[in-house]
Amino acid sequence: MERSDMIRTKKRHQLDMCHGSLADKILLFAIPLMASSMLQLLFNAADVIVVGRFAGKESLAAVGSTTSLINLLVALFVGLSVGSNVVVARNLGGKRHDMVGRAVHTSILMALVSGAILAVFGFFAARQLLVWMSSPADVIDKSAIYLRIYFLGMPATMAYNFGAAILRAQGDTKRPLYFLIIAGVVNVILNLISVILLNMDVAGVALATTISQYVSAGLVILCLTKEDGPLRLNLKAMKLDRHILGQILEIGLPAGFQGIVFSLSNVLIQSSINSFGSTVVAGSAAAGNIENFVYQAMNAFYQTNLTFTGQNYGAGECRRVDKTLLYCQGFVIVTGLLLGNLVYYFGHPLVSIYAPGEEDVIRQGIIRLGYVARPYALCGIMDTMVGSLRGLGYSIGPMIVSLIGACGLRVAWIFTIFQMYRTPENLYISYPISWIVTGAVHILFFLYARKKAFALVRADSRKEAEGEHPVTEEQ
Repeated sequence: MERSDMIRTKKRHQLDMCHGSLADKILLFAIPLMASSMLQLLFNAADVIVVGRFAGKESLAAVGSTTSLINLLVALFVGLSVGSNVVVARNLGGKRHDMVGRAVHTSILMALVSGAILAVFGFFAARQLLVWMSSPADVIDKSAIYLRIYFLGMPATMAYNFGAAILRAQGDTKRPLYFLIIAGVVNVILNLISVILLNMDVAGVALATTISQYVSAGLVILCLTKEDGPLRLNLKAMKLDRHILGQILEIGLPAGFQGIVFSLSNVLIQSSINSFGSTVVAGSAAAGNIENFVYQAMNAFYQTNLTFTGQNYGAGECRRVDKTLLYCQGFVIVTGLLLGNLVYYFGHPLVSIYAPGEEDVIRQGIIRLGYVARPYALCGIMDTMVGSLRGLGYSIGPMIVSLIGACGLRVAWIFTIFQMYRTPENLYISYPISWIVTGAVHILFFLYARKKAFALVRADSRKEAEGEHPVTEEQ
């Protein structure tokens, strides 16, 4: 009886992505993932709201101005977690359980090592990085304090992201959500105590976020050590498997490098925004936090597409790969249009949550929402195409397309058109223009990659029928 209970528990956390209906399973996977992503955003949003309400406009700008820099420094390693997700998902789809176990141990060790590297680098380089970003003189000291404490939590951030990516590979998006709910409650409580009762300002909210990150990381690691199956983690057996590491890096490094350059273009835009002073910086920071909720809601379908494509391609189910893309694109377009326009129309009360009574800040936030949030569905279309490509094992191509089509265009925009018309609006409009160009090229690249990938699956099927060993995974 006890053994059957264990089997039922294990199956409850798994999702059969390779058989049966797709639309309901995509939503079943995506909705908890969406909620998890939004809860993770609440870590930073809680910081911004608390300092905006109880510490003032300068503290709000100090926390908000660090977001793009944090995203830049963690982008590479978050990209590597995408590689872990694809490698685990494809091997689960192909029922290569030994490879799954090796991928789990390699991924977690990589997460802890990379997090430690980021913590040391970020702590000592924080102020200089903010100087290079032209952080306003009236907030740079507070920004540096926040950034140093925040980066002490990087080992936990990496461990959670890699651990959650591993669980998602088998269809488990619920337990990472539960872990984030617990950590989110801890974060909000510590925020209120540290700022309102202890008057710790930005140091308090940074410390609260760091502690909550270690809570979520500890829970996901504990979960993996209790798994019954190929995802089980043995902390004493962690080591880097060179073959698995190569597969993770093949997919993850281009994804991470793309994230770095995307973030770098955003850092350049943030540096340009900083030149307009703390009012525009605060308004942009508040709007950016609101936009992130829309983005993460759409990004859930990118992650869903990535995992479903990886498993179905690993299992040789090409038709389901196509259906997955169509469903995910439909869902992401509806999500982006609905949420993007809602946050714009309710822009005043939403931005005022972050900066109550600051009408100039609120006005600047609404301007940004009109240019970025309303057309956000274009970004969702672009990212969902990338999910299909990476699920098929193509990561360098999407990286090159994104670097040229999105990042290169934004950087060129800053140094040309923005120099002629130096307004915040002229910066914001570069976002939707870059999404249109890059998304169109991704669609064309997918049609090419799909033809090659499906031909390889058919070749493997013929070899298997003839008694030969298929070679898809090695290639």
